[in-house]
Amino acid sequence: MIPVVLSGGSGSRLWPLSRAHYPKQFIPLASEQTMLQETLGRLQGLRAEALSPLVICNEQHRFMVAEQLREMDVVAQNILLEPVGRNTAPAVALAALAAAPDDILLVLPADHVIENITAFHSAIELACSEAEKGALVTFGVVPTSAQTGYGYIQAASAEASGLTAHSIQQFVEKPDLATAQAYVDSGDYYWNSGMFAFKAGRYLEELERYQPEMLSACRAAFDGSSVDLDFTRLDEAAFSACPDDSIDYAVMEKTDSAVVIPLDAGWSDIGSWSALWDISEKDEQGNTCKGDVLAVDTHDSYLHTNGRLLATVGIKDLVVVETDDAVLVADKSRVQDVKTVVNQLQAQGRSERESHRKVYRPWGMYDSIAANSRYQTKRIVVNPGARLSLQKHYHRAEHWVVVQGTGLVTRGDEEVVLSVNESVYIPIGMTHRLENPGVIPLEIIEVQTGDYLGEDDIVRFDDQYGRVEEK
Repeated sequence: MIPVVLSGGSGSRLWPLSRAHYPKQFIPLASEQTMLQETLGRLQGLRAEALSPLVICNEQHRFMVAEQLREMDVVAQNILLEPVGRNTAPAVALAALAAAPDDILLVLPADHVIENITAFHSAIELACSEAEKGALVTFGVVPTSAQTGYGYIQAASAEASGLTAHSIQQFVEKPDLATAQAYVDSGDYYWNSGMFAFKAGRYLEELERYQPEMLSACRAAFDGSSVDLDFTRLDEAAFSACPDDSIDYAVMEKTDSAVVIPLDAGWSDIGSWSALWDISEKDEQGNTCKGDVLAVDTHDSYLHTNGRLLATVGIKDLVVVETDDAVLVADKSRVQDVKTVVNQLQAQGRSERESHRKVYRPWGMYDSIAANSRYQTKRIVVNPGARLSLQKHYHRAEHWVVVQGTGLVTRGDEEVVLSVNESVYIPIGMTHRLENPGVIPLEIIEVQTGDYLGEDDIVRFDDQYGRVEEK
């Protein structure tokens, strides 16, 4: 059994904490671990091979995936990099092509919460047994309430007691509230969890049957792939030509081999701030408070701050989330509409949709402290032993001041060692590199000046992280 972890989502409904370049699966939302790490951690206790997953993510997130696996001492069988997003059906096809035909793929989104691990493992073992027989298994969450944010699966018969696989009557789209309540009252509908189990070969057979064009594109992308460090890069042109579709639409709704296994394990996909409030610990007034929060006469609210003091007075049923560069205030019953804010940010070309003020890189991170059209100031932290690429800029000069640690600077043909309170100037067009030869993090203050300060004004000549082709 090979866990296939899908880590390509953007988590836009959890903005401003979740951003396109740093989405919710890489953030510790429900515990001290990130959601990706929780997904991997709950596989402990299953078959031994389950501890070596196959992860599918996009190229921008590759180093975050690798680092979070390293923190858990997890060695992935493969980390497949999607050059463009094409939904879940092609992503799982790539995993099936990377596996042996008889391997059972346990497909798990990276952003779910499951509280009852014992029940989860029992459902997985039954799913593997059904998959061995050739079934394509999906997990249907036993609903606890009428929810309009989930799709539903109707079992052909849900009368059997205990943990049993049921044939599927139909998949249905997200309903209105009255329809959802009728589904829950009937007892034979389940929330569609987006988790699956099947043999790799069986999935490819059904994909060939119903979506041959998709499978052909995935084969071409996989056959044209190349290995880069810990990652497998797919052929971009071939994968870009692949149709965009979900597993449900492409295969599960069409195949006659699908079964659903009920899952009653405290499941949530944390698809909104209200869903996160539902599963979080609350104080006596029903508030979930994260960070430096002072709540006065405040009830049934989700309050989150990343740094500054957040004070509330006389509010109820609100979500208030503060980050370095944005604040969200929303009625708890309207949090599904947060995606509308994200869409407007995208239409206006604003950076708050894409990134936080703090941006993580494989060598460390930087925090944009201040900026206007002619200058930008950053706090840069370089991990011990790490180094930036050898690069130059056409439009900006840089001035670096070391405030912690020791920096080794390549500046044209010379190398300079800088200690605390020492600085160096990098003129426009000069080749340069910064690295940390020490055992503690290197921290510098960088002042950029020039007529263009975008991150795409970088020409890389050498890079240990495989980014030389980026411009």
